[in-house]
Amino acid sequence: MSLFSFVKEAGEKLIDLLTPGNANAEEQLKKHVESVGLGNPNITATVEGDDKVILRGEVASQEEKEKIILATGNIDGVASVEDQITVTGPAAQAARFVTVEKGDTLSAISKKVYGDPNKYQKIFEANKPMLSHPDKIYPGQVLRIPD
Repeated sequence: MSLFSFVKEAGEKLIDLLTPGNANAEEQLKKHVESVGLGNPNITATVEGDDKVILRGEVASQEEKEKIILATGNIDGVASVEDQITVTGPAAQAARFVTVEKGDTLSAISKKVYGDPNKYQKIFEANKPMLSHPDKIYPGQVLRIPD
């Protein structure tokens, strides 16, 4: 079990997702994960308090798990995601996560983490399908940084 922190005021707005007593929160989260291109994974999502989401279930890879965590955490109003997802496939090293700051570009992030701004495509590919274009990132968004 891991707890990941996110910028609560950043991300896509999902109407009523974090409203206390929302019986449709799990369904809304699953639809969101599907809408960003991650399919229909075997997970459940519950909202605890007014800003924490708990994810449970099984996925095939570490990459899929990380993308689901990021798709959930990069929702406006979500401050933390508790990961209780099991990976059924081969073990893999977890990627690092980086929070986008004002003025950042994928090239600038690439230069910070890899020492080479031209490796931005590696970060872009690691965050597909959630990113549709390398220039469409925003402050507060959390991105996967593969080794």
